[in-house]
Amino acid sequence: MSTAVQSVSPMQPPTKASLPNVIRSEWTKFWSVRSTIWTLVLLVVLTAGFGALICWGVETSAQHGEPQPAGIDATAVSLAGITFSQLAVAVLGVLVISAEYSTGGIRTSLTAVPSRPRLLLAKAIVLGVVSLVVGVITSFVTFFVGQAILGIAGIGTSLGEPGALRAVFGGGLYIFASAMFGFALGTLLRHTAGSITVAVALLFVIPPFLNLLPGEWGKTVREYFTSNAGSQIVSATPQPEALSPWYGYLVFSIWWLAILLVGAWLMNRRDA
Repeated sequence: MSTAVQSVSPMQPPTKASLPNVIRSEWTKFWSVRSTIWTLVLLVVLTAGFGALICWGVETSAQHGEPQPAGIDATAVSLAGITFSQLAVAVLGVLVISAEYSTGGIRTSLTAVPSRPRLLLAKAIVLGVVSLVVGVITSFVTFFVGQAILGIAGIGTSLGEPGALRAVFGGGLYIFASAMFGFALGTLLRHTAGSITVAVALLFVIPPFLNLLPGEWGKTVREYFTSNAGSQIVSATPQPEALSPWYGYLVFSIWWLAILLVGAWLMNRRDA
């Protein structure tokens, strides 16, 4: 009895790295790194923890009869922790791409997926889905915890109030945009420490100092600058000296999209 042996040519092309296959690979890679879990935990703790702490401070002062600001935005107060958690999720966005450049793993990824735009898109999809889902859930939980605390002093609100539902869902959208902002910087700079430093500066450090800029041009720069524009989506009551919530969020989205497109263009031109 003879046995037929099928020869396999060494030149046989590998399995096609289709977008769904690349997304599955990036999904596995995303959750296999311990920093992912720790960063997401930090995101939840900062958002809910600072939100509850700030609500407790407002509630305590109200209980002691201290005067409260006119027209207090109870929704924005409960979501104030996003100011800090945006940094955690931006760091996660940076690490999704820059960590592979730091370790040299990007060469292996590009060998498996020669199409750089496809690899970058798969990473962006995985990061975007996770940050949006976790962000929305965290935002709603933080809102309900905060309103439970503020309700003790009778200054809480509900999702049925004008702008509240949009602001709470907007908290998740803002967390998503902050993650993509970090991802865009990581793609552009390819250096973890440098990308994180720039992200912290652009999202947290520089925006408050823009209040010092004089005149109408200073007002324009302040309104359209990264987190100053994007964070308006988290306020139930639009601020008179700021962009409208959805327009501000659009401006912030343009920021990270523009940086990501430049980074993607450079990724196609530079060596790994």
